[in-house]
Amino acid sequence: DQFKAEITRDSFCQATTSDGVDVRVMGNIELPEEVVAVGDNGGDGIGLYRTEFQYLGRLDFPTEADLFDKYQDVVEVMAGKPVTIRTLDINGDKALNNQFSADEANPALGLRAIRYCLKKPQVFKDQLRAILRAAAFGNTRILFPMISTYFEICEATRILDEAAESLEKDGLPYNRDIEIGAMIEVPSAVIMADVIAENVDFFSIGTNDLIQYALAIDRGNEQVAHLFQPLDPAIIRMLKHVADVAREKDIKIFMCGEMAGTPHHIPLLLGIGMDELSMNPQTIPDIKRVIRSLNVADTRSFMKEVLKQTTAKSTFELIKDTYGDILAEQLYSG
Repeated sequence: DQFKAEITRDSFCQATTSDGVDVRVMGNIELPEEVVAVGDNGGDGIGLYRTEFQYLGRLDFPTEADLFDKYQDVVEVMAGKPVTIRTLDINGDKALNNQFSADEANPALGLRAIRYCLKKPQVFKDQLRAILRAAAFGNTRILFPMISTYFEICEATRILDEAAESLEKDGLPYNRDIEIGAMIEVPSAVIMADVIAENVDFFSIGTNDLIQYALAIDRGNEQVAHLFQPLDPAIIRMLKHVADVAREKDIKIFMCGEMAGTPHHIPLLLGIGMDELSMNPQTIPDIKRVIRSLNVADTRSFMKEVLKQTTAKSTFELIKDTYGDILAEQLYSG
């Protein structure tokens, strides 16, 4: 498969658009050993390290030392490339032991992610200490999931500061001078983005949940799954709003949801102004290839047309009409 070999080879080069804009293309991982796949596919770093795996299927919580051990490994293997560690996001998708009391009627709207961590500050602090310690070994960023209010981001940063102070007292090497991000995956966070931006260095948009919550669709329910449309005009307007706020507040804007790894979404995401996209490692070469064949100035004027669309279908047609030649390989193989 020559095409595959070619794009994988090119994947080790920077993804630069035809008008000279660099876009970082990162990998999402769940297990430390998946770092290898990110490297093999030419990833520019880890845009989302989901940390739940170490907590699952056990009777007790992992210790700070257990967590630190795994995080340090990943940070060292990435050798200076950014590693974005998302704090514990236990949610309704995951089968858990009793300690996470998963007997909620609607776990997707229940005690999960940052809500869970703020309710269990000791569990949270152990993880934050482990992350800050790993940050002494390389380029580490921290990402708080499912922020839905300004209060949550304030609390999370306060506990992070406490974790740093306790490491200082214990005389352990750590690095507090790291970038902090909020995941934008709840509509209230989109609306309050300007306020949340004051407390963080970057936004990372989790499109899977954002689409589900914004359109009130359970993506696991086959009766309504067809309504789960990343190109719904409401979603595109939300993405644009968050990106505009990020630019205005001078913070970075990333995307780590599935939308980022879909080739025909790329013209739109560049047009909105994404600084970084993170995805399943296998899709990195493909996305880098698409980015290189685009011109950011063109995608910006293309966005003006996109924003006039009123349905997901007409948006998709517009993408196909404008960028069909560039995306042909992906559109018709996918």
